[in-house]
Amino acid sequence: MDFNLNEEQLAFKKVLREFVEKEIKPVANQYEKEGIYPTEIVKTMADMGLFGMTIPEEYGGLNVDMVSFALVFEEIARGWMGVAGILGSHSLSCWMIAHHGTQEQKDKYLPDLATGKRRTGIGLTEPDAGTDLQGIRTTARLEGDEYVINGSKTWITNARHADPLPVLVKTDPNASPAHKGMSVILVEAGTPGFEVLKDIGKLGYKGTESCEVVLNNVRVPKENLLGGVEGRGMQQVLSGLETGRVNIAARSVGIAQAAYEAAINYSKERKAFGQPISEFQAIQLKLAEIATNLQAARLMTYWAASKADAGERVDMEAGMAKYFASEVAIMASLEAMRVHGGYGYSTEYVVERLYRDAPLMSIGEGTNDIMKMVIAKSLLSGKTQIG
Repeated sequence: MDFNLNEEQLAFKKVLREFVEKEIKPVANQYEKEGIYPTEIVKTMADMGLFGMTIPEEYGGLNVDMVSFALVFEEIARGWMGVAGILGSHSLSCWMIAHHGTQEQKDKYLPDLATGKRRTGIGLTEPDAGTDLQGIRTTARLEGDEYVINGSKTWITNARHADPLPVLVKTDPNASPAHKGMSVILVEAGTPGFEVLKDIGKLGYKGTESCEVVLNNVRVPKENLLGGVEGRGMQQVLSGLETGRVNIAARSVGIAQAAYEAAINYSKERKAFGQPISEFQAIQLKLAEIATNLQAARLMTYWAASKADAGERVDMEAGMAKYFASEVAIMASLEAMRVHGGYGYSTEYVVERLYRDAPLMSIGEGTNDIMKMVIAKSLLSGKTQIG
């Protein structure tokens, strides 16, 4: 049982840390306040090959191991969680195309997706269907050699840059159970009838757009049906969400790490009653709680990632990591704010942004209550043993 990163992973982490320190942290607060899209940061991530993390090397991707995948999201979220989101939806979509796409779809899309020339996201959530994906209303009707898509999606990350956007639809609205009639179709940017309506205002998670999308009689060649077979959309999406939950867990660790660093550094600098507040037991207790839970969340995230690297299903492990780490991110950001006192409420300090970013981690890729249900289902199936 090895709890250490190998030399290659340590070197990768060092490169990521230097990138975050040099290019993300100095501008994150300014970009967020002024609503500046992080174009330069995105270009550097593309130059580093990060858009190809989940793409096989034969298509120009990095095909990184899952622990390294987690490191990317941990380190970037430590600098600015919103920027990590740009990579998150893209990587999940690329994973789905790489694992479920036809050979023609892989050849057409993956090389450009690996370099960042193309970018993508994932069109799942609808105004009336989030957690219950089987309740989606978007349909795709086959007419000759084309699917005609009608419906709407919301909270779509990278919507203005996605080309193609994999969209979850019902190709058989009357199927029972509903998931047997669900498919994923790749919709290219600029297709008539495909329109991004607006960016959704958000508490946090800034830096990347989250949009409402409408599909009005959008005609897509049937060759864009992911995998070429109808009725497999839900399975394709759920398999991708396992990696997505490792991503969210790692982002949560990054937020918690940033909160810890802010709290411990401020506690050494801030003086009260003639001494640094780090000398007060009340502050020491907060720092100890943050650090202990942070390290537990990190180890749980790496555990889930390493199980995935071993080729195992990790719905329970990824669910546990995502659930626990996201709760730690919320706790750590709040306690770091308390360590800062009044300054923690100021937009001049990073903890205020961390406090706004953290709650999304308990919602994204399935709410934490759903994660508990996923975990319990795995336990009760008898396929997973604890202890």
